[in-house]
Amino acid sequence: MTISRIEKKPRMSNAVVHNGVAYLSGIVGRNGSCVTEQTKDALSEVDRLLATVGSDKSQLLSATIWLADISDFDAMNAVWDDWVDADNPPARATGQVPLAREKYRVEVVVTAAVP
Repeated sequence: MTISRIEKKPRMSNAVVHNGVAYLSGIVGRNGSCVTEQTKDALSEVDRLLATVGSDKSQLLSATIWLADISDFDAMNAVWDDWVDADNPPARATGQVPLAREKYRVEVVVTAAVP
């Protein structure tokens, strides 16, 4: 069994692929000050990492979305709904948690099949 670690750093890898499944680390929106901008930024990074491992959003299996403030739920969903492959939506959960840095409004964690 091969395990591929993508963009490996001492603390973590940005993605790990094993048995045809890609596990992405938590992706935060680094650019922008509002949840809309940060969600767009985070999902763009998800697209980039999925492409790096040979997958894409149509292959998503699950997604967990953490919001610093649950009142951002509708704004985040507006961006998500424009981005997600409506024919292949993943299982998804969203919750409110304190994020690692006060400036972050959203963090996205996904798993995806790697065809």
